[in-house]
Amino acid sequence: MKPPVLILHAPGTNRDREAAWAIETAGGAPTIVRIQALLQGGARLMDHRMLVLPGGFSFGDDLGAGKLWASALTAGLGDQLLEFVASGRPVLGICNGFQALVRAGLLPGDGAPFEQRATLTRNREGRFECRWVRLRPEAGSPCVFTQGLTEDILCPVAHGEGRLASPDDAQRARNDRLAALRYVSASGGAPVYPENPNGSEGDIAGLTNPAGNVLGLMPHPEDHILPRQHPRAHRGERSGSGLPLFERGVQHAANL
Repeated sequence: MKPPVLILHAPGTNRDREAAWAIETAGGAPTIVRIQALLQGGARLMDHRMLVLPGGFSFGDDLGAGKLWASALTAGLGDQLLEFVASGRPVLGICNGFQALVRAGLLPGDGAPFEQRATLTRNREGRFECRWVRLRPEAGSPCVFTQGLTEDILCPVAHGEGRLASPDDAQRARNDRLAALRYVSASGGAPVYPENPNGSEGDIAGLTNPAGNVLGLMPHPEDHILPRQHPRAHRGERSGSGLPLFERGVQHAANL
């Protein structure tokens, strides 16, 4: 059976349908659920095998990108969310969803429950970035979404607050160990702007938790799951699909 996957919709979220399509293509059974349904008991988080927080501008990004979404999650769904993560079920946060997971303390997830240990702040160039980037899965990462992936992923970014930053050197070192995806140049080497579009420390594009079942990333892999979505598909290029990320997550959910 296809594992049930909850695509969480908050006011202002606008990438839920693309995320659901990627999950369905990867073999999951997605359902888009409004956060109010969870808060009011009309739906249960634990009835699902996987959780996706998609991109957008949740709650209008008032008080900071992802901050109100994080508050709604921790205040209204805190116990359920901790149980879901502790059970090993995969959680994926994309762009605004990544911001919410960081502000909720679920990423990097190496502190007390819901303790924020890092932040995603304004891009180093001080402007909104919308462009395609190249991501490299980090060898040795515990992340279930990147296990066995060796090919670079090509997908777009679209954000103004995506620069990963840590309060001190110790946390920066911990984040570096929990990097699941990094920005790289077209040649595969160290990136410079705009290959690292936001100036994220360590060129980290995706961060996981110590258990490896939570992943957050600023780029949008759901925008490149079919060969024809490649920006140079008209010239015959087909590499770099983001679909394997979703496939690994769905496979992990199915095996629980």
